[in-house]
Amino acid sequence: MRAAVLYDVNDVRIEECPVPELRDGDLLVRTMASGICSGDVMGWYIARKAPLVLGHEPAGIVAAVAGDSALSVGDRVFVHHHAPCFECRACGRGDYVQCSTWRATKIEPGGIAEYFRVPRENQRDTLPLPAHVPFRDASLVEPLACVVKSLRRSGVQKGDRLYVIGLGVMGLLHVLAAGALGAEVFGSDFIEQRRAIAQRNGAVAFHPDDVGQVLPGGADVVICGPGTAAALKAATEATAGGGTVVMFTPFPPDAAVAVDPTRFYFGDLRLVASYSCGPNDTREALALIERGVVTAEKVGAALIALDEVPRAYRELAESRIVKPIVVFD
Repeated sequence: MRAAVLYDVNDVRIEECPVPELRDGDLLVRTMASGICSGDVMGWYIARKAPLVLGHEPAGIVAAVAGDSALSVGDRVFVHHHAPCFECRACGRGDYVQCSTWRATKIEPGGIAEYFRVPRENQRDTLPLPAHVPFRDASLVEPLACVVKSLRRSGVQKGDRLYVIGLGVMGLLHVLAAGALGAEVFGSDFIEQRRAIAQRNGAVAFHPDDVGQVLPGGADVVICGPGTAAALKAATEATAGGGTVVMFTPFPPDAAVAVDPTRFYFGDLRLVASYSCGPNDTREALALIERGVVTAEKVGAALIALDEVPRAYRELAESRIVKPIVVFD
């Protein structure tokens, strides 16, 4: 089979790889669609994992089953690359991403491959797909689930003003999901094309330099999309008293972050992080996709073939494309 293998941020190749061998309880899934994650173009983050087969947002069709499974050959599925044990203290609190099993589980070799293996453990967060949900939309379950968790941790409520800094695909998913919750959504980005997509999806979109004019009183919730000190500073300054800043993207380990402590203290501000997603989030994300609230078309996704991955990876890294989704025949 063929797969997209990353050796470095400037070195992605389409290579022949062996079809994974199944163990008892495993599934073999034929990939039908899988997105390139915006996190996978963060050089400091992905380089430490290389070499690896790209892709952790796959949807496909069960091609083989080894032993007992609740799923059968021919089933359409979304597969999360991590799944918790549901038994530890972290799981009991609903902090699934802090579960040691969640962190240890994975699919083999990755989602941007013609086939991948789903261990028994990962089937705890493998979801059957309704027939009416296209695979390209189902490949958004995992990134949308990260947004579902972000919004839950933010405490956003109907009628709140929510401001999204950065309108890449994750920002656009925030726009759609927050709008479905009844929030008044604002978003900023330096790139006009992204602002236009956000505007089409119901947000008040503007250039970051105009935030003071558009949101003079600040927002109740601010989603800090970019993992930069400048973005976090801007997020803090745009948060209304009693509001919440969500750190949605990780910062490099050596990043120096400076915020005004008096603004936080006397403004009663909250800073929360939101890392990845759990099985409760993937189920809620799939429900939004089933209802048509989120689609690949709405976020301006580009459907590409496997051979186009190296080019699309570069374009995503250079902000020339919003969301590449690899579709397989």
